Amino acid sequence: MPAAAAAEAKMGRDKEVVRLERESVIPVMKPKLIMKLAYLIERESDREEFLKLCKRVEYTIRAWYHLQFDDMMELFALFDPVHGAKKLQQQNFSSDEVDILEQNFLTYFFQVMQKSNFNIVSDDEVELAHSGQYLLNLPIKVDEAKLDNKLLTKYFKEHHHDNLPEFSDKYVIFRRGIGLDRTSDFFFMEKVDMIITRTWRWLLEKTRLQKLFLRKKKDRPVIESKKDDDLVGEEDKELYVERIRMETMKLSLRNLIGKITIQEPTFEEVIVLYRKKSPKGQDDRAIHVKHFKNIPMADMELVLPEKKNPSLTPMDWVQFIVSVVIGLVTLIGSLEMPKADFWVVIAILSALAGYCAKIYFSFQQNMATYQNLITQSMYDKQLDSGKGTLLHLCDDVIQQEVKEVIISYYILMENGKATIEDLDLQCEELIQEEFGLQCNFEVIDALQKLERLGIVTRDSIGRICCLPLKRSNEIIGATTEELVMKARQS
Repeated sequence: MPAAAAAEAKMGRDKEVVRLERESVIPVMKPKLIMKLAYLIERESDREEFLKLCKRVEYTIRAWYHLQFDDMMELFALFDPVHGAKKLQQQNFSSDEVDILEQNFLTYFFQVMQKSNFNIVSDDEVELAHSGQYLLNLPIKVDEAKLDNKLLTKYFKEHHHDNLPEFSDKYVIFRRGIGLDRTSDFFFMEKVDMIITRTWRWLLEKTRLQKLFLRKKKDRPVIESKKDDDLVGEEDKELYVERIRMETMKLSLRNLIGKITIQEPTFEEVIVLYRKKSPKGQDDRAIHVKHFKNIPMADMELVLPEKKNPSLTPMDWVQFIVSVVIGLVTLIGSLEMPKADFWVVIAILSALAGYCAKIYFSFQQNMATYQNLITQSMYDKQLDSGKGTLLHLCDDVIQQEVKEVIISYYILMENGKATIEDLDLQCEELIQEEFGLQCNFEVIDALQKLERLGIVTRDSIGRICCLPLKRSNEIIGATTEELVMKARQS
């Protein structure tokens, strides 16, 4: 089940929230999980066998993925932006052979992303993110002429994916985890912009010109109206994250002159994959993989590849030109009067100059904010890129798979036989009760690994039960890591 941002709603008490489906990531660190479950086992002999089982499960699962991960890393070495071109040249592959190799790498990569519970950002999520502003107040667009559109087009043609975004032929954005980002400041210039924008919209509504000047909004995710009481019954199934932004702030003296706090849901991890278009006469096969953390949904443009330099929006130019025309017409009208008031002329010119200066300086301030955010995304929010990101993903897959097996085995060991539905529910309840966290447990995936390990069975009506701890350890057997550790000790 995707953990996508599904809808946006205004709640009963003017609360704007984003509705999210719970993700399949187990948010507990593996050592903490193992020690907690071992502590809950009363008999010391069983506790020792359980700890041994946990180690053997991890070593075995790591061995399962070892060859697959090695193949992926060897393939990426050919497309690494730093040294890949030199290695491809040394191998002397034909163009068709390179095409096959890069598609093999993408196949491995997308499998790892799926196992790590990353999801591809959909058009609905992009539109939901763009529906509000947070710290970034400039329209950011991708220079698509600088991006290759053959690599991903060929992959998605052979590998079907649902809900692919419009830009999926040029780059793919993956996201995982939901968090919150809060910023407190006075935001004086932003408040001035907000007041002018609301006044401008009110003027257009009164003159019925909004259809001419305001851009038509695209279809957005369905908006649902819910009251605070409705959230109680749905709290277990869905996650509601409040979005606090200046665009919907109440115009009060306290809000206008005091410090305010804005809040935006974040994607805890974002990974972007793309390829740059090759210069004329060259064949650049480099594949770029970048890894970011804590990216606000409304500022998701920060992770876009090959961004264009922002400039004044068409709306800014319309406001600027209309203001100049209105000011000049008023000024000419004042001068044609029999007795033109000098101070009225000065006031009109001052207001006109002040408004034009406001547009200019607001843009400059937004540009400075944009540059700061770009710098921050490069140094603070970018976790890694290329090979480092792939190594992180490989380890993350193993950690998630191990945790799924350990939790499901523990539940079967403590509670006895269970159907798939009961096992799913009991695993989620364990995570909630012992760690105070919620997730959508992938019970089918966990059960497949338990059966592959050979430590669970099914009865005649399909209920699942686990083998005793000692017998389970005997079936898995001593791993290579255990033999190496015994050799070191001896």
